Amino acid sequence: MNDQQLEKKIRKDAAKVKKDLHTLVRDSTTRLSRFEDNISQDTIEAKEDITTWVVNNISKLSEGFKKLTGDAKETVVGTAATVKKDVGQGLSHYNVKSQEVADKVPGDFGKKAARYPWVAISIVLAVGFLLGGLLKPARQYFGHP
Repeated sequence: MNDQQLEKKIRKDAAKVKKDLHTLVRDSTTRLSRFEDNISQDTIEAKEDITTWVVNNISKLSEGFKKLTGDAKETVVGTAATVKKDVGQGLSHYNVKSQEVADKVPGDFGKKAARYPWVAISIVLAVGFLLGGLLKPARQYFGHP
């Protein structure tokens, strides 16, 4: 092979390499663009999935709190009604018994107590303190004079 043929072959090979490199760059650019699009789409889908998951779980948590507060409210209302009924019955029973005791005291004490309740309460408290002082054993303090 002579120099002219060698030079022609080198130019031809260089043109082919240049064309192949151009094709390779174009293919790489296309693949990179597709990869970028796929990543962008996957990121959007992941963000949507996470958002949906968070919203669903917050909704479930909110429903759980509503149910819990509703159950607690029902329990409190039921307990309050029961306590009110029991206290009402207890007070009625106490009033009946105290009225019976007041009726047994001579001198129309029941009528006077109904007419002047603050006096009756004061007398009952004084009697209660007196009985408490008499019936309670004396306290002894150890280590104190």
